Amino acid sequence: MPTKIALVGIGEIARNQHDPSIRNSDAWELAATVSRSGSLKGVEAFTDMDAMLAARPDISVISLCLPPVPRFDYAKKAIAAGRHVMLEKPPGATLAEVHALQRLADDAGVVLFATWHSRMAKGVAAAKAFLSDKQIDNVHIDWQESVRKWHPGQTWIAQPGGMGVMDPGINALSIMTEVLPMAVHLTGATLRFPENWDTPIMADLTFTQDVTASFDWTREKDEQWEIHITAGSDQVTLIEGGNRCLINGEETSQTALDEYPALYARMSDLLANGTSDVDLSPMVHVSDAFTLGKRINIPAFDF
Repeated sequence: MPTKIALVGIGEIARNQHDPSIRNSDAWELAATVSRSGSLKGVEAFTDMDAMLAARPDISVISLCLPPVPRFDYAKKAIAAGRHVMLEKPPGATLAEVHALQRLADDAGVVLFATWHSRMAKGVAAAKAFLSDKQIDNVHIDWQESVRKWHPGQTWIAQPGGMGVMDPGINALSIMTEVLPMAVHLTGATLRFPENWDTPIMADLTFTQDVTASFDWTREKDEQWEIHITAGSDQVTLIEGGNRCLINGEETSQTALDEYPALYARMSDLLANGTSDVDLSPMVHVSDAFTLGKRINIPAFDF
């Protein structure tokens, strides 16, 4: 029998990624949604989390697609009700609250999955396998896109807790922490804040082991999502957000599932094994960037 799941937060990412990934899988049944205004065709809709949890004890998994700031309270309620929980990235607004959710989930005996969808990009596994025994010389990340294109009107990303350009940038960091065979840590950052934003719109990061990254949310054309890794005479290049991996210029084989279907397949495995998956290393780098980063103010930016 498929596992019944509820989607909480019916915005663009829920409609375009979570909904079709669930409906196209034999392992899942989309049984309910929770949203103040959104709903999905053919699915029982609630406007209140408590009401859904009380009315549908048969739903064992809650997938939270809300922005990070309100997500903690919803996750806490789900765990208290004995439900397993999937968290959209980033898994929370702060590291401390995700650690708290970990403890709550452990105490309740439920599975907690902090998802990083970019780690499921089709070229990531090949890069990780190739680099597993390599000595890394240097890494550079270019993650540059248009916030107006991908997040029109989503003003929460410019508010405290919204992360700004770190919202897409953390995708790159999730891939980096997955494929590199060694740990790195941040040593410096430059963050550019529009005068009408509380979060940065551009960021340049420097890590140990000659790793650098450039994030830019103002790129209106020629967008790029690339990671370039040099290991001796070998060059590994991840392009298209990690969905293609080139090793010394040659295309490698790709994994079968797209990112979000792969996340739900992973959640099925975690449920079968009764284990949680909460890796906060990408979020640690973002937190360190806000701690160490030099702030530069730039003109206002509206979207």
